[in-house]
Amino acid sequence: MPDRLEDRQPLDPRRVRRLVRPFAWVDVRLRHRLKDLDLVEIALLFFLHLAADRHGCSFWSDAAIARHLGLSEEEVTEARLALVRRGLVLYRYPLFQLLPFPETVA
Repeated sequence: MPDRLEDRQPLDPRRVRRLVRPFAWVDVRLRHRLKDLDLVEIALLFFLHLAADRHGCSFWSDAAIARHLGLSEEEVTEARLALVRRGLVLYRYPLFQLLPFPETVA
């Protein structure tokens, strides 16, 4: 088993993923918060990361997000409210803003 990151090799080198445009990113510190979220909140937060511009903002409606995620609009609305309470998102109709994660995680 490789003990260094640079020693790791892909299982199938012909099928290595490449970054494509437009590029979306998810802050790796999110993994420390996942245990605190339910699956609908995770789905919404991930969707917002994919939809956000370089400032972390997007204008997707709850109805459009619900259609893309296969959820009800009510589920999206409840998840949005939960993410706002948790300090992960700001929302003022019609704008979502993803908030930065703290530099250190306990």
